[in-house]
Amino acid sequence: MANAKRVERPLSPHLQIYRPQLTSMTSILTRITGNGLIVGTMLAVWWLLAAATSPDAFATANAVATSWFGDLVFTASLWAIWYHYLAGLRHLYWDSGKGFDISTAEKLGWACIIGSVVLTIITIILVQ
Repeated sequence: MANAKRVERPLSPHLQIYRPQLTSMTSILTRITGNGLIVGTMLAVWWLLAAATSPDAFATANAVATSWFGDLVFTASLWAIWYHYLAGLRHLYWDSGKGFDISTAEKLGWACIIGSVVLTIITIILVQ
């Protein structure tokens, strides 16, 4: 056994042939957006707590919330809310036992992605 030749094999052969599927990517994106919503929520809670604390604290929180960073966080959170909502509707449809064939699942995935972008743009236009 001491003279046995070691065969050079790749560590993860499945990664060489695996092609990410839209349904798996949208599932991962649902988890990411759900966790990403925490950042926007924390910024909003900080802003509200600062408003209740003191004028100086509110000035600092308001400066961050109304800066380019705050705009980015709140816009990304808006998109994440819409995406998460549409993905939840997709899962509700799947819970009824429908939409599991590959073409329907991919159409629903694209509907979540495109629909969330469109709804985000419409919301921004309506709020302005």
